[in-house]
Amino acid sequence: MDLTAAARKLQSLRSSMTGHTDRTEERRILELFAGAAAAELNYLLLNVDLDALLGDVDDRVVGPDNLTALLELLCVKRAPELGLPLRAALITALQKGRTPGLAERMVRALFLGLRGRELSEFKNLLDGRGNSHDLQQLLFHDVDDASIRQDILTHIQREAAAAPSGENKVLSDIDDTFLANWKDTRYPPKTVYPGVLQFYRELDRGPGIIPGREGDLTFISARPQDPLGLIEDRTLATLREHGVSSAVMLSGAFTHLLGNARIAAMKFENFSRYLQLYPEYGFVFTGDSGQGDVAFGERMLTEHPDAVRAVFIHDVVDTPESVRMTWRGKRVFFFDTYIGAAVEAFEVGVIARDGVARVARAAQEDLARVPFSSESQRHSRVTDLERDSRRAESITGPLRAG
Repeated sequence: MDLTAAARKLQSLRSSMTGHTDRTEERRILELFAGAAAAELNYLLLNVDLDALLGDVDDRVVGPDNLTALLELLCVKRAPELGLPLRAALITALQKGRTPGLAERMVRALFLGLRGRELSEFKNLLDGRGNSHDLQQLLFHDVDDASIRQDILTHIQREAAAAPSGENKVLSDIDDTFLANWKDTRYPPKTVYPGVLQFYRELDRGPGIIPGREGDLTFISARPQDPLGLIEDRTLATLREHGVSSAVMLSGAFTHLLGNARIAAMKFENFSRYLQLYPEYGFVFTGDSGQGDVAFGERMLTEHPDAVRAVFIHDVVDTPESVRMTWRGKRVFFFDTYIGAAVEAFEVGVIARDGVARVARAAQEDLARVPFSSESQRHSRVTDLERDSRRAESITGPLRAG
């Protein structure tokens, strides 16, 4: 690509977008994109404000439908020449504000133009934006034309059958699973549980020698979703503050805040939708014993036994060992520490042997930093961790720092 020539075209494009764009300027914009070579096209789109571009070019009641022409050029005719991040950026620009019929048709075109691993990567890019405008929001809320939604979901299902991923999506509750925030008084409030972040990483890596792609962590919570996504965005920001670098959030509803059965039903509805978006993946879920997660996990395993590989339950209500053993036969594994969770995950085949050691070391280091309110509280948690560390060592050998 001639960078000097491309820079001149970019300057011309930006100049055409300055102030109100009339028909002549819109035609010039269309001609610039239509005449650009593939590398130039990517360069121009990467260096222009897509929101402003789609806002400047119009369809007219009387006159040319320049916005339609622009979107058909970018999202249909020349989409195969665009990198996946650019195609995802076009979706983001289309998703903002109202999604009229034209925008929804372009969303469909971008999805149906991708196959196999490229489609999986595209979906993950859309889910990796770090806010409430994720893939589920796009397809189950912003796209309100049922036929367009079904076209996309059918395409996703067909491509998943042709090219299964084999990787896991890691689903997790938040309160009393990721951090102490409901019934669990064994730790100071808002404590991130020792080893939980490393446990997520190991589930994400998978049990193979070659680790799976990073970024498959999704929080599925009873916390409600508001129309603007403000609660979800704030929750994601809080998770980042506590060390979660990248995650997706599937929220609940205000009507499901009361009662474990309602919480479990809401989570299962969210999971069912998520499964439609990622049928090429397997799933593992981590929850707690205090708020409907056991019932949710059981239903996941009962209704989707081939897709759900294991359920891990952080026990915050002292479940008797005999009850734990009954659940274990159903692939629902209760645990007291994340070292114990890692042992169970290794035995069921969803993390690697080395992963158990990494979780154990991380949990020991994390525990040392917890500001317990009393020495007796600290001693009880150390005792739990030491017991599960001995279980881990039976798999990994002696645990060493580093």
